[in-house]
Amino acid sequence: MAKKDKKGALFSLKRKKLYEAEIDKIANIKMTLETQVMNLESAAQNAATFQAMNAGKNAMSNIREDTNIDKVDDLMDEIKEEMEMADEISNALAQPVDPLLQDEDDLLAELQELEAQDVEDELLMPAKAEEVILPDVPSGELPKIPNATKAEEAELKQLEAELAGL
Repeated sequence: MAKKDKKGALFSLKRKKLYEAEIDKIANIKMTLETQVMNLESAAQNAATFQAMNAGKNAMSNIREDTNIDKVDDLMDEIKEEMEMADEISNALAQPVDPLLQDEDDLLAELQELEAQDVEDELLMPAKAEEVILPDVPSGELPKIPNATKAEEAELKQLEAELAGL
């Protein structure tokens, strides 16, 4: 633009300002649209979450209808009865079939009598003297210990004195 074309310059500045204002409007509209898209996505996510939670609650409700506390208590009682019955059967099967084992108390009493008789017989027998072979007691002086300390020599003299007293 030439220096003298002031009107043209003003017109260009006004057009520039209009374009800048239009760019700002478009940016604001774009930001508003992006915000709306994010809000719609969040709302859709919340709706899906709500539906999933509601389905979970309904499933739990259906399960609870099928298994109320009375039914659970009855089931636990039946399980206990079955376990007691199985224990009784197991004990019945574990019982011996040998007829001699039925008189176990009598057999134990007889065994104790026999053991008592054996102990009594052993006590009444005279004790047998067993010959014990001991080494000869030294008659002379004990040999000197090479490299013995004074404490060891004193202990040796004390032992010799004790042996002399016997």
